[in-house]
Amino acid sequence: MKNLLYISLIGISSLISCGGSHDPLYPRYTTFPDERTVATQEISIDSVFFRYPYRVTVKDSIAVIMDLHNDSHYFYSFTYPDWEPIAPFGKRGEGPEEMLSAEMFQFCSPDSIWALDANKMQITRWAISITEKTVSRVEEIALDKNLVRSLDFYRTDSVFLITDYLGNYRYHKVSHSGKPIKNIGKIPTETNYEQDIHPALAQAWRSFTDYNPQNGIYAMATQLGETLEIYNLKKHTHSVVYGPAGEPKFKEKGGEGFPTGIKGFMDIQVTNRYIYTVFDGMSWKEREEFYQRGEAPPKGGHYLYVFDTDGIPLRKYTLDKNIFGIHINETTNTCIATCVESNNPILTFKL
Repeated sequence: MKNLLYISLIGISSLISCGGSHDPLYPRYTTFPDERTVATQEISIDSVFFRYPYRVTVKDSIAVIMDLHNDSHYFYSFTYPDWEPIAPFGKRGEGPEEMLSAEMFQFCSPDSIWALDANKMQITRWAISITEKTVSRVEEIALDKNLVRSLDFYRTDSVFLITDYLGNYRYHKVSHSGKPIKNIGKIPTETNYEQDIHPALAQAWRSFTDYNPQNGIYAMATQLGETLEIYNLKKHTHSVVYGPAGEPKFKEKGGEGFPTGIKGFMDIQVTNRYIYTVFDGMSWKEREEFYQRGEAPPKGGHYLYVFDTDGIPLRKYTLDKNIFGIHINETTNTCIATCVESNNPILTFKL
């Protein structure tokens, strides 16, 4: 699986249910050698009402939860492991120091929390003070308009890694001043298309990403379908692996992509040894059947998948609750996760 050649897109197909590929270009996994069922434990946080707890990250004695649909702030900081509130930040609004949206955030240190606002085309840096119980906005970076709409990012020592929105590339290296430096990769589809539908293809292949500076692994997991990509930025290699659901399936209409296959990965974390992903797996047809019965479909993924850094499947956890965002602590063999369907926003379980 190492050093797979990156196969460029040679053409592009029509209004299609994008599923009929011919000879496979990339390896497949079908099962996991180790499968386990685990029970989760809820963490009570009574100080804040969360509408849609989407992401969580812990750094030393501070935890940050991102609430995707909160009507006041996008981010909430807490002491860890006590979960005592420090302060909210990233106020929702149209003001100069407010956020129109929040797509993702990265917690590097108490004075270096980076947040992406796609609607403002802006990345901001925040600093948390536990003693003063404050969070301050200390830096803002305007992203170049050529990036159009950035939905995921990772800040390295030298650049931002930002996924491509238009489907012409897989990701961009962007300077710390927000200017594109280098465009990298192509969408690794196995489907041949008859016409250019890059924007719809990019929508279908929207991926969650994470980067580990220790081993140089930059991994992407598709929101639709079941495709994992691994760039080793130290060894300059790229590999792709498909799961049973294959690549994202969709129909193109009016320049947009409409999903027809399954809902795939929900979050990803790259550690020094492994790649952890949250996986859903429910088809859009099944989701529609929930709505037809007047019920809400499940929110989040029921599974946690573990791969090695070459993309080889190692372990599958089946959870008793659906989760969205994860934070893995391999020292304590613990996963902290967000849950939309629970009365409490945070779950934890042993790995």
